[in-house]
Amino acid sequence: MRNDQSLMRKSHFLGTKIRNLRKRNHLTMEDLSARCIRVDSSSAPSVSYLSMIERGKRVPSAGMLAVIATVFQKDVEWFLDDMPEEQSITPEKGRHGGVSGMPLEPSFLFSNDILQIAIPEMLSQTGTSGRQFAQLLIRAHQEHHQNHFPDLERAAEDIGKKQLPLAAEEMLNIAKSMGLKIKWIDEIPTEVIDETGASSARLTTSFFEPPATIYINKALKANVPRLKYDLAVHIGHCVLHNKDGLKSVMTSGRRVEIDDDSSMQSNTLNAQDILHAWRDFESSFFAGALLCPKVPFRQLLDRHGYEIAVHKQLQVSASVAMRRMTVVSPYPHWHYFDAYAPGKLKAVYRGNGIPLPWGNMRIVEDPCHHWAVFRKINEPSTDGTSAQISILNVGNEPRIYCCESIKVDDSAGNPHVLCAGIDLNPAIEAQGKDAKSITADLKKACVDNGGLVAIPKHIKADLTSVAKILNINWIERGIDNDARVICSRGAVCPRQPSCYAAGKALCEES
Repeated sequence: MRNDQSLMRKSHFLGTKIRNLRKRNHLTMEDLSARCIRVDSSSAPSVSYLSMIERGKRVPSAGMLAVIATVFQKDVEWFLDDMPEEQSITPEKGRHGGVSGMPLEPSFLFSNDILQIAIPEMLSQTGTSGRQFAQLLIRAHQEHHQNHFPDLERAAEDIGKKQLPLAAEEMLNIAKSMGLKIKWIDEIPTEVIDETGASSARLTTSFFEPPATIYINKALKANVPRLKYDLAVHIGHCVLHNKDGLKSVMTSGRRVEIDDDSSMQSNTLNAQDILHAWRDFESSFFAGALLCPKVPFRQLLDRHGYEIAVHKQLQVSASVAMRRMTVVSPYPHWHYFDAYAPGKLKAVYRGNGIPLPWGNMRIVEDPCHHWAVFRKINEPSTDGTSAQISILNVGNEPRIYCCESIKVDDSAGNPHVLCAGIDLNPAIEAQGKDAKSITADLKKACVDNGGLVAIPKHIKADLTSVAKILNINWIERGIDNDARVICSRGAVCPRQPSCYAAGKALCEES
């Protein structure tokens, strides 16, 4: 048996391994402590000590680790750094969404003091602004909770009384009933240049000034969906944050990090970044819940098979309707992108952990051109939508996705693409089917056919059954189209021949 001093030097992943092993075996800490007592009561950890071990606050003695190893029928060596298996140290997140986590071990490298030093250095060296990092934190929080924020839902329902739809006049009356004054301003779109040199238009649509005035661009009188959304956001700001004095400015257009405001370019993360990012998120979520209250909106979607076009009868934007789909649907495995050319994501939600087709902080050099959102961006503007079945490797395992994309213009006149999609594998498994086998067969058929293929009849039958159970019409439309194999980056393109060689695209479209 190794001595305790040697054990301490090789125990950086030990707590995480014990915790993940315990959870995989569906044991509470009380269960594990009791089982250890049955093995050797003199060396067994108490519940409180076991908690400290799992959190990296204590290192068990060699005898105590031997007892834990006996309970799980593992060699003692398995728990030590000599065998840092990825699966053993990756945090278990249950049904939570978003991208996979990483273990914060060795714990002494992830202390608050060290992180407070390392994060600003990381931001500075990568060129990531404090505002960008704050947005990333908020998105991770949103994805971890799979868009479920009941307190915000209730706050919106208290104001809107679950009424669907709410007319613009009713929104104005709600604002006035809260003591808010409405003033109208004249402002036209201005040209902005992003860090890549790309030009786009930006329009200030509204802003709130304390103590109780909302200034709204007159252009919104002709854009009822945007008028209602801006009013809903400002109402949310007042309800949730009690008109706290922060000046809240709303703009339309792609997010641009080059700005007159020097704080936007700061590579330090300060309290103001976090505060603004969190309040922007809360107010925006509140606005969606006010305009599309959960229960009546879900019922409406059920009646219309989750068609994007329902936004027209509600006089809300397609963006609001699609983002709310990811919240109100009983099926949790959704994703949503709001994409601007040539490759910037203004908004992202990944309740299913789908990899990004490109970055929302930096444009990547080898994005996969076969993503539906990417193809839609490069097509001429149309009123139609496009449904696509895609096969994508996630963690070395192929998965079947379906998405619906729509190309729209924002209030400043910039075209962009909204994309809502779902991961079909959990739905396939829920029907007692072998999702891995079905996905592998469809991927092979796509690859053998140069990257896209008409879905084979036996797979089509399984997917059609799932589409009907989920009651999502655009899945059935996607099944009628060719399935496409896509990738997270051109460097891992599964097509034969590859779409990329030496980082350069060999083909734009199959």
